[in-house]
Amino acid sequence: MRSSGLWDQPEHLLLWVRTGAARVRMEGHPDFHLTAGEGVWIPANGGSHWAVDTEPGTVAFPLLTHPAITAGALPEPRRFVVPDGWQDWLIQSFNLMVTPLSGNGYSQDALVELLRGPGKRPVRFARPDPPVMPRAGGARDVADELLRNPALDLTVAAWAARVLSSPRTLLRDFRGDTGLTFAQWRLRCRLSAAVAHIAAGHGVDQVAARVGFATHNGFTRAFKQQFGLTPHEFSRNLAARPVASGLTRHADDLMRMMRAQDTPAAPDMLPGARTPSHTNNVHVLIWTYRGSGYLDIGDHRYEQERGVATWIPAGAEHTTGVRENSISLPLGNAGTDDLQLTEPLQVQFPPAWDDYLMFCSISARTPLRPDDYDPGHIAGLFADQVAAQRALSLPMPTGAPARAAAMDYLRHLGTSGGSGPDVPADLHRAFREQTGMSFARWCYAARMRIARDMLAGGATPSAVSRRVGYAHLPTFSAAFTRFHGLPPRDYQQREKA
Repeated sequence: MRSSGLWDQPEHLLLWVRTGAARVRMEGHPDFHLTAGEGVWIPANGGSHWAVDTEPGTVAFPLLTHPAITAGALPEPRRFVVPDGWQDWLIQSFNLMVTPLSGNGYSQDALVELLRGPGKRPVRFARPDPPVMPRAGGARDVADELLRNPALDLTVAAWAARVLSSPRTLLRDFRGDTGLTFAQWRLRCRLSAAVAHIAAGHGVDQVAARVGFATHNGFTRAFKQQFGLTPHEFSRNLAARPVASGLTRHADDLMRMMRAQDTPAAPDMLPGARTPSHTNNVHVLIWTYRGSGYLDIGDHRYEQERGVATWIPAGAEHTTGVRENSISLPLGNAGTDDLQLTEPLQVQFPPAWDDYLMFCSISARTPLRPDDYDPGHIAGLFADQVAAQRALSLPMPTGAPARAAAMDYLRHLGTSGGSGPDVPADLHRAFREQTGMSFARWCYAARMRIARDMLAGGATPSAVSRRVGYAHLPTFSAAFTRFHGLPPRDYQQREKA
């Protein structure tokens, strides 16, 4: 994978290599060659050309960090080593960056507190809830952008052009979905962000500019109207409260880790998180990497155990959440024209898929992706895994014509190639209705089920390859690995153990 560009964004970058190796090139600095467990901190100095290249098999997490992180303590790029125990904490930070988890639309409070230098002590306070998120696609995209950067000061016409909408539609959707005008919603968004920045220890004038207010007086007036206190009064009240010792320790620990001063203790827990109720204009696939979570649609709860991936239908108002010490990641999206879906669909991935699914999540939600990246591949990946699960007890069609076609395919498998015969449209429809799979996918599942049973019985991979209709062993091995999550020989060894 590779990503390159002009690093002129307000966010700082924390690039961490989980597996494999990467090279980070920056104008005016030596290259950073990173291996598994290493990272690099790149402060947002602005105007710096950068590029990232990764070797095959690499999983590298680019973590864009909030402008509230003080870069003064680390003004130059710096390599650091991630000690054992911090890996899942960083994966969860990535999750908070690319999903609405935590209810703030784009929350990096934990990462802000972690990276903040000594002397910037975080305090516990009741952050005001952000404004209700609009449901309509264009308005939702605008709201997401403003949550990321509330200082953006585009006109309604400019926003409408950016999200391929019209100004009138955009204004109507904000009012209809949130009960607020666009201007009111943006003001609430800015004030909510201002509270977080003040709690981080930034000066009032700095906060006013950071969240999009042109004058100090305008910021003070709006803040007091919303919260009943001036920003200075709010800051003094926070300063009088006790610090959150656990988060402060994590902040100091990671800063020491970056400075290579010692090996800090790992965080002892990952907090639970949930999203506000919202809808998506595309189908979204989420996957539970660690622990457990849930998807609530109406009165129905869909549990998300370790390894489970779930398609969330477009247009369905829902809430997702992860429990304490749990992590979920988004794997990708599918348009309503590409995937017909009205109810959630779930499938189980084995642990052998973990690295690849993290790679999918990074490719789907960041610029760090392969040159030939196909965002639609995730739908096929999910369908293949569904077929793999069904192949464990291969469903046979119940109707006579479809069943006859299935038996004919099985009888001739290995003598006439692997691809199924050309069957009429009514048989394709019958297979889908009676087995839940298209005829082609059923044939693929049948081959993999037979291959699995033969390998478990001791047959060599080359013999199995010929029996299920593959002319070349590498082609069979690739198909088996894609379907079952591990190569034929590894599967055979596991079955013998």
